[in-house]
Amino acid sequence: MKTIKKFPRKIDVHQDWGITMPDGCRLSARIWIPKDAEKRPVPAILEHLPYRKRDGTTERDELTHPWLAGHGYACIRVDMRGNGDSEGTMQDEYTAQELQDACDVIAWAASQSWCNGNVGMMGISWGGFNALQVASLQPPALKAIVTLCSTADRYNDDIHYKGGLVLGENLGWGATMLSFSSRPPDPALTDNKWGKMWEERLEANSMLHARWLRHQTRDAYWKHGSVCEDYSKIKAATLAVGGWGDAYKNTVSNLVANLDAPAKGIIGPWIHKYPHFAKPNPIGFLRELKRWWDHWLKGEDTGVDKDPDMRLFVMDSERPKPWYETRSGTWIAEKNWPSKRIKHQQLNLHKNGALEKGKARKFEHSISSPADTGLYAGEYCAIYWGPELPDDQRRDDALSLCFDGKPLKKPVSIVGRPVVRLRLKSDKPIAQIAVRLNDVYPDGASTRITYGLLNLCQHKSQSKPTKLKPGKWIDVEVELDAIAWRIPAGNRLRIALSTSYWPLVWPSPEQSTLTLAGGSIELPTRSVGQKDEVIFEAPEAAAPWKTKTLRPGGNSRRVEHDQITGMVALHLEDDFGEVEDLDHGLVNSSKVSEKWTIHPDDPLCAYGEANWEQTNRRGKWSTRTLAATAMWSDKTHFFLNGKVQAFEGKKLIFERRYKDKIKRRFI
Repeated sequence: MKTIKKFPRKIDVHQDWGITMPDGCRLSARIWIPKDAEKRPVPAILEHLPYRKRDGTTERDELTHPWLAGHGYACIRVDMRGNGDSEGTMQDEYTAQELQDACDVIAWAASQSWCNGNVGMMGISWGGFNALQVASLQPPALKAIVTLCSTADRYNDDIHYKGGLVLGENLGWGATMLSFSSRPPDPALTDNKWGKMWEERLEANSMLHARWLRHQTRDAYWKHGSVCEDYSKIKAATLAVGGWGDAYKNTVSNLVANLDAPAKGIIGPWIHKYPHFAKPNPIGFLRELKRWWDHWLKGEDTGVDKDPDMRLFVMDSERPKPWYETRSGTWIAEKNWPSKRIKHQQLNLHKNGALEKGKARKFEHSISSPADTGLYAGEYCAIYWGPELPDDQRRDDALSLCFDGKPLKKPVSIVGRPVVRLRLKSDKPIAQIAVRLNDVYPDGASTRITYGLLNLCQHKSQSKPTKLKPGKWIDVEVELDAIAWRIPAGNRLRIALSTSYWPLVWPSPEQSTLTLAGGSIELPTRSVGQKDEVIFEAPEAAAPWKTKTLRPGGNSRRVEHDQITGMVALHLEDDFGEVEDLDHGLVNSSKVSEKWTIHPDDPLCAYGEANWEQTNRRGKWSTRTLAATAMWSDKTHFFLNGKVQAFEGKKLIFERRYKDKIKRRFI
């Protein structure tokens, strides 16, 4: 990535620009702005997050916002209410208060003498979510947004549920927020108020994952903030960006296909990061941002309105690995989306385990996977630069019911969302199914292309699930995640069906046996050449964050099988190291460990835990927070425990224990 040190306009950086909300709450913003903006007003770009501008997102902020400001924008990076150096407390994600605060910041920015009255909003993950949600509220000054790695549907495509099943990340992310929200503001910016602010947020801190677990169906709680409920409410021009290594890969297509406002999409091979520094294969994304903002916020004809509706990277098949530094493939462009160039072909499941076009004869096959099937699924959302992607699927395939196609005579490119239709029955009233589409090499190596999940109790309704009638045949449809993947000649397609997918999703209360009596897959395919249909500029960014590494980071993933007890455990460890900011001297460190255990024959012994440690210090001042949480279940309830401890120096100044019991609802 090329570092740019000189820009068309010189900039000032304000570390703590106070923006007071109508109720008197002061939000702290870091603002990058051209020095001459009072004489030559500029548009404003808002990024509204709970992740601490002082030490949380600083690394990516330094690469991004000075570059945009140097090209004529005021970049406003706000710490959300109750986080970082802002006052108040945070009650949940995407609350009405959070969205109203963003609207108030937008109105404030548009009224400033240095602003031309036009505002954009952008963000990745949380910031991409609330950019969409704020756009649906239509604040007058908001003209355009850029949403990255986000969702339009909080129930189906967020970090809590998938296919009506509880994701392990509901616990993992809840533990993360329990830890993140326990950290103090920086005394250098908040003077003698920091202690009271810290006390208030510690008192307000809660196990959000318990709240999320109380909403096990697609109810009003999840419909709030799900812009798919009414796409027409978004009037701002929308650039949607995603990555095939990310969890939120379905959103881009959904937005481009359904928004009435101008909408364009870009999906690359990246994980959950901004594309100018994401891996694999970063692009000149800041140039794309500039084209977008120049057109919609400055009125310049940059041609973005004439760009293809979708620009997609079709990944070449690669042997399974939990991490890729680079990917080979081809960028394609679709002028209109959905595209008429994407054709659909159907392959049927056959009695002999084949996956072919021909009409299938009647058959019945049973599936009853061990509860630990899914250990090589990788992380739900790859974000930490580590070995987080799906590894070789052969072990999970061996525990699944598989249907294999013949070796391909010529390459096939899948572009879109495959749909699997199955006819089956269950011997238990509550059951689940996981469907994987794999790319199998001649030597047997198996790479997961994409996958889908379904709580069979929700096969008719996500809002009103019903128990299955054991022995009764049902027809179900499982839509797999969107993908763009080229399978080479000689490889074969595999559909792998399992009744568990641990620890990516929480297991059903009983180990079920499903009987399959037929099925098919509808594959979206497109002709893809070897030459790129669209070319991006090389990646560039502003100068990196100036820090001193005091402790290097590292991560590990390991699976353990106790041959005496039969228990299986997955251990995840991420140490983000300790760094000192060479500008203001704040030192921060964080690390997390997760443990997921289960017995292959006993889904009710499933257990997950996550433990976080966060520290901040400068001179004689130091703080440390510990956050631990765990989850298990019996046949009728989920159980959650948690604990938060906060230390100033070596003194324990706060401790709280959490305990909850939540009824299972058809899950």
